[in-house]
Amino acid sequence: MFNISAVIFYPFFIKVGPNTMTINRKPIFRRVLLKLSGEALMGDEGFGIDPKVLDRMAQEIKELVELDVEVGLVIGGGNFLRGGSLAEAGMNRVVGDHMGMLATVMNGLAMRDALHRAFVNCRLMSAIPLHGMCDAYNWAEAISLLKTGRVVIFAAGTGNPFFTTDSAACLRGIEIEADTVIKATKVDGVYSDDPVKNPDATLYRHLSYNEIIEKELKVMDLAAFTLARDHNMPLSVFNMNKSGALKRVIMGEEEGTLISSQASDEVIK
Repeated sequence: MFNISAVIFYPFFIKVGPNTMTINRKPIFRRVLLKLSGEALMGDEGFGIDPKVLDRMAQEIKELVELDVEVGLVIGGGNFLRGGSLAEAGMNRVVGDHMGMLATVMNGLAMRDALHRAFVNCRLMSAIPLHGMCDAYNWAEAISLLKTGRVVIFAAGTGNPFFTTDSAACLRGIEIEADTVIKATKVDGVYSDDPVKNPDATLYRHLSYNEIIEKELKVMDLAAFTLARDHNMPLSVFNMNKSGALKRVIMGEEEGTLISSQASDEVIK
């Protein structure tokens, strides 16, 4: 698995021109699992999928592929519905979660189409059988596809109720031996408090798993976070609404928050 210390020492070279100096570096991650929330795909629509947001994310993923980064992708389904919310309204939780899984498949189909239109080879795999729409999830085949440069979209969560798509992202990331799980959010990273409600909240650049727990910071649900921690899977959190932010994370630039077993709580005021 990726050695997080390589972030600091990764080799790069510099081109110096008459009036400019450009630093050219290779990506610090070889293989990543990108987690997109369903809500983020809504954009300004309020429900469903904003085609502009979908196409922009497809283009940003394409940039990673062009850098020879292997990309696995998990998308939530909250832009259509959430199983937990349906359960609170009285629906059986298992039924609600099954509906939520289908919502992630709809998002997966949309992203596959957007990537194909961007001329990116990809494959959609589902944790539940959906013959004729997408392939059944197969761990070995997924890794083989990633090695050939195809983006692999993992739909239907884990295939089991009571598990979030964050858990699915960490699980798939561990299974495909990703170097990091990258979570796309609506804020710039992990803050000391909700930055929407508290403008004085501070942004952390680096945190350890233990610091997340000690500070009671909310990154993802406890089951997903514990899974990542127990398997020493680094987590990266960034703002998907910032153009180019995903690429900056991949290149090891100061973007978002990095969470690993060995990191100090560097705070950005």
